[in-house]
Amino acid sequence: MEMNVERAKTAIRAAHRIVFLGGAGVSTASGIPDFRSPQGIYNVHSKYGVPYEVMLSHSYFVEHTDTFYDFYWSSMVNKSAKPNAAHYALANYEKAGHTIVILTQNIDGLHADAGSKRVFELHGSTRRYFCTGCQKFYSLDELEPHGVPRCKECGAILKPDVVLYEEPLDETMLQEAVDELRYADVLIVGGTSLNVYPAAGLINYFGGSTRIIINKEPTGVDDTFDYVFHDDIGKILTELLA
Repeated sequence: MEMNVERAKTAIRAAHRIVFLGGAGVSTASGIPDFRSPQGIYNVHSKYGVPYEVMLSHSYFVEHTDTFYDFYWSSMVNKSAKPNAAHYALANYEKAGHTIVILTQNIDGLHADAGSKRVFELHGSTRRYFCTGCQKFYSLDELEPHGVPRCKECGAILKPDVVLYEEPLDETMLQEAVDELRYADVLIVGGTSLNVYPAAGLINYFGGSTRIIINKEPTGVDDTFDYVFHDDIGKILTELLA
């Protein structure tokens, strides 16, 4: 593996533009559970009698808002979570003057907390909320994380600015992400099994020459990457971006 790390580092050092596409595995070391691993949210018995995956749908939010928020506040929002080694490795590489763009499927805001500036939050963020009536935006810090939050202006229900099942991703952001991938020299994929579309399909737009994937478990597309690391993402990113 050491030889692969050194070869991958050589490609990274020669790159003018890098894109990092990350998933839930990036934040597990910060105490935020993932979704599809054996211990992930979707594989835990639901105390509500409805699978958690179903509860994170648009229709469930509309039809069972009270229960949605009971689950959401307890399982999807962690205000005490801090960035880990993976977040800092990416942020520090950018701070050192390199061009690196982050496309994240995570909604925890930890890349920004670590200091990364060029972040596309493909699935939104638990840090932002909007009124389903007047469309006024609120930050998480303006809300009490319990019960159903309502707009202080019109009284309508607030919705997390996250992409639920049955909802489309922002088309403008997707197009910008595609453009970043087309002109990147190196693609690093980390902490994701690449099973969630359309985000997983973004790798097909990569126009560069070097593809690196870091994930503890094998993925179905490992054979399409130049360098494959089944290891801790914080450890590998720290080595690659040192």
